[in-house]
Amino acid sequence: MNTPSELKYTKDHEWIKIEGNIATIGITDFAQGELGDIVYVDVDTVDDDLNAGDVFGSVEAVKTVSDLFLPIAGKVTQFNAELEDQPELLNTDPYGDGWIIKLEVADGADLSELLSAEEYQAIIG
Repeated sequence: MNTPSELKYTKDHEWIKIEGNIATIGITDFAQGELGDIVYVDVDTVDDDLNAGDVFGSVEAVKTVSDLFLPIAGKVTQFNAELEDQPELLNTDPYGDGWIIKLEVADGADLSELLSAEEYQAIIG
């Protein structure tokens, strides 16, 4: 199971990468493996200010639909348009080309709630 150490994680299987005040968010390798073949990604929260834990979109796989939860508070600034035509990028490259949104971080207080790679690995086994 691929769990890059430079990222932070949530118990809901999202990952987050912080660069300055911009966060890139996607789903983990574990999550995409559990979901199976992803066929559609729905994000309609661009330009919305959301709180940590809010649903920012959903992922549809062959066998299920799963909500996506925001790891930290902020304003959704961008959706990865590549996912409109290639939702399978979440399966093939979840930590690279398969990122889902970019977020302008509201404040860093929520960061303390995130998990390290080691803590996330302990949860998923």
